[in-house]
Amino acid sequence: MIDIKKLRDNLEGIESSLSKRGYKIDKSSFKSLDKKRKELQIDVESLQAERKTLSSDFGKLKASGKDTSDLKSVIDKNNHDLETKDVELQNILDEVNSLMLDIPNVPDESVPEGKNEDDNVVIKKYGEIKSKNTLDHLEITTHIDTDLAAKLAGSRFAVLKGDIAKLQRALITFMLDEASNNGYQEFYLPYIVNKESLIGTGQLPKFEEDQFKVSDRLYLSPTAEVQLTNMFRDKILDDIELPIKVTAHTSCFRSEAGSYGKDTRGLIRQHQFEKIELVQITHPTNSMDCLNDLLKNACQILDKLELPYQVIELCTGDLGFSSAKTFDIEVWMPSQNKYREISSCSNFSDFQARRSNIKFKDKKGNTFAHTINGSGLAVGRTLIALLENRFNGNDEIDLPECLVSYFGSKKVKLK
Repeated sequence: MIDIKKLRDNLEGIESSLSKRGYKIDKSSFKSLDKKRKELQIDVESLQAERKTLSSDFGKLKASGKDTSDLKSVIDKNNHDLETKDVELQNILDEVNSLMLDIPNVPDESVPEGKNEDDNVVIKKYGEIKSKNTLDHLEITTHIDTDLAAKLAGSRFAVLKGDIAKLQRALITFMLDEASNNGYQEFYLPYIVNKESLIGTGQLPKFEEDQFKVSDRLYLSPTAEVQLTNMFRDKILDDIELPIKVTAHTSCFRSEAGSYGKDTRGLIRQHQFEKIELVQITHPTNSMDCLNDLLKNACQILDKLELPYQVIELCTGDLGFSSAKTFDIEVWMPSQNKYREISSCSNFSDFQARRSNIKFKDKKGNTFAHTINGSGLAVGRTLIALLENRFNGNDEIDLPECLVSYFGSKKVKLK
């Protein structure tokens, strides 16, 4: 959530910034609601002050033994008016809050302008593209079974077996160890999250259709970003603790609403997938440095896996709802002859912290923190990249050295 005070003080400037990401703010609704909110707050405060005076007068009158019936009538009217105005004020505040929850984050000034992903900027390419393979991961191995998964659950799920299941487990452990080595504290988390947690990180209310709902207030987690960030909800941290670095492996669940027919084959876009999440709670003055640190941590994994990849900076028109600045890491997929996203590393500034009430205390008082997060990495897509980039036409692939001790041998059987 953006700072409502900044919105009031600089509505035109924020409107201009948000227009760069294709969002048109409803200025008239905001101005109208905010005007009503201000008027009602004045009315409520005036009635509260009047009630205090009337209560004092009533006490004095009663103590003197005089008739209080007329004054009681005035007090009863005051109480009725105050209750009515307070209900009106709460309703207006709810409307203001709903409007604020719909507004995306303001892009950082350093973000390149653009309308969509075509305007994203390639920062750098890493590694040499050596593979001549044209087969996709389902053609390479029989140990990824989407037909069996469809029998068990439906489309967009997969059953992994044999060496492929073991390789996924090795990747998860390797990635968690890398995160730990880079100073992230590991957590085991619930896979179900409540409504407040999803509101805190920006998935609700705007992206309700993308969630798997379990009950009125519970959902399957779409990403461990939700749990890891909300661990600090309603907390006041000490500035000397920052940055706080946390990580977790979870299954992630997404309905993928609106993406039918897109990447439906194999592991690219599934309802359930594995991911290692990296989250940092940072000081506002160095959050961009922390973003670069997190980006480096994610890239190191691909370096050790010896996979070619590129880093791109997202333009204003392609930023996620909560993000102020984002770098995507895209790994080379030989079967598609292009790079595909494997991690998205974002600085949310104080957007999530305001929604989640995450603050830190320093000499100036309590201030909203900044939040950073990114995948380190998406496990399924890493698995695909390993299979397709290291496939040599036989029924095995050779593993990069970093995975040998985790997997237990140098070769992975594909059939």
